[in-house]
Amino acid sequence: MPHNVSLIALIATGLGLAMILGFVASRLRMPPLVGYLLAGVMIGPGTPGFVADMALAGQLAEIGVMLLMFGVGLHFSLDDLLAVRKIAVPGAIVQIAVATALGAGTALVWGWPAGEAVVFGLALSVASTVVLLRALEARSSLESTNGRIAVGWLVVEDLAMVLVLVLLPALAPLLGAHSASAGPAPAADLQALALTVGLTLAKVSAFIALMLVVGRRAFPRVLWLVARTGSRELFTLCVITAAVGVAYASALLFDVSFALGAFFAGMMMRESEFSHRAAEDSLPLRDAFSVLFFVSVGMLFNPAVLADAPGKVAVVVAIILVGKTIAAIALVLAFRYPLNTALTVGASLAQIGEFSFILASLGLSLGLLGIEAQNLILAGALISIAVNALLFAAIEPAQAWARTHSAWARKLDLRDDPLAALPMSTDRKLLSGQVVIVGFGRIGRHIAATLDTRHIPYVVADSNREVIESLRAAGKAAVSGDASDPIVLVQAHITRAAMLVVTTPDPLASRQMVDIARKLNPDIETVLRSDSEDGAVLLRREKLGEVFVGEQELAKGMAGYVAERMPARAG
Repeated sequence: MPHNVSLIALIATGLGLAMILGFVASRLRMPPLVGYLLAGVMIGPGTPGFVADMALAGQLAEIGVMLLMFGVGLHFSLDDLLAVRKIAVPGAIVQIAVATALGAGTALVWGWPAGEAVVFGLALSVASTVVLLRALEARSSLESTNGRIAVGWLVVEDLAMVLVLVLLPALAPLLGAHSASAGPAPAADLQALALTVGLTLAKVSAFIALMLVVGRRAFPRVLWLVARTGSRELFTLCVITAAVGVAYASALLFDVSFALGAFFAGMMMRESEFSHRAAEDSLPLRDAFSVLFFVSVGMLFNPAVLADAPGKVAVVVAIILVGKTIAAIALVLAFRYPLNTALTVGASLAQIGEFSFILASLGLSLGLLGIEAQNLILAGALISIAVNALLFAAIEPAQAWARTHSAWARKLDLRDDPLAALPMSTDRKLLSGQVVIVGFGRIGRHIAATLDTRHIPYVVADSNREVIESLRAAGKAAVSGDASDPIVLVQAHITRAAMLVVTTPDPLASRQMVDIARKLNPDIETVLRSDSEDGAVLLRREKLGEVFVGEQELAKGMAGYVAERMPARAG
């Protein structure tokens, strides 16, 4: 050919094979991403035949990470992040420590040096945000309480890994990157390390402050100005430029990761009234580049490691799938969240991804990590990513089995949680003829505000403990827990309520709540929400109550306003 077409060859073969193998995986009732990973293995250097450009694949994967994290930011507000900080921050830190200890301890048993063991353990401790997002989006759980906790948890992990990546070069001599005869690090090196830590924290703080103070005002304004031009392609270009440009600038100027920069750009753009359109316009590119991300992961994998060290591969996979999962579940339960939340977070962390690859590559370049360790990390990533979707699918069956066969599992939702019951000091007047509001998101808050203006009593039921704590602090009646569990509705005094309002869009959970409410209070009136017309049809067919669909209600409201403003004319 007259010119270099390696980029075109990579995209054409990568997407083509991913489509074919993804389709085959889907027909075999496996997640399509298994096919995407196998496509990468087929065009990687570990298998014979065509070998794609590894450097280009890595850069395309980085773009995919940027766009995906930007999309998450568009749906994940700063308030959502702060709402889960009490579990996400300590949970992520403790989970990283536990997983690092498991990985490092295993490496020491294998006879590896201490520095290599630490880096190996850190690489196994951090999960892939991309994999989590795909799993949550596939189950429409991204905006649920469980989804927000999982995303917030991984954002904290990403922040921790940014700090590790910046500090690792400075710590390399202390971890044994050079010969042991070098002796202990001099005081000057320790001073330089302290300076590096302080500078890193200052840069990250400056980046977050800049995004909150300037970005929160600038991004919506820019998006509004571009939208006024009426050009769809210019609007889409503005969205993509914001995602990639801010991610690149944040890494260049503040040493934070591309993913974190794009995430904050999306969160700031969410303040715009055009955020939904921005998310919709960027979706095709996000999907295409996310496929290339999984293909690039497959390209890094050398299948020979499965034959050379099958025992070590099995141990690494066990640490990722079992050790991290059990640690996460135990932590979430320790914070007195429901079993379903614990299982969701546990499944979310049962994989490793992009930060693990970056950390392994840096460790290799610093002389802290060997080729065997890198291959084991990549093997663990490939297998855990492929299995992760199956873990998510097993959450509900596992929860049902546990509740059926284990008295302890049944007690998890019935334990003495101070937020799972209304305080004894609650005014009895608020618990008769009240409205029970399930879910306190944007819709729930709006309904509660309207009821407050009319002095109508209500009780809120929500799975987010931080939300319940803030409501209690404001003097509102609220209980913590999953309202599809009869105990939660009983604590909300559903037996004496006049109306049940379900603001969450899950039709299966809505049906369970209505069934429980009607058994306890046959005369109760029910109001439900649906995000789709199909879901609304199912709910209405079973006569579960008055159903509201977002687009329909918006159309009715606009039509009513237009009809009110425009005088009728004779036909």
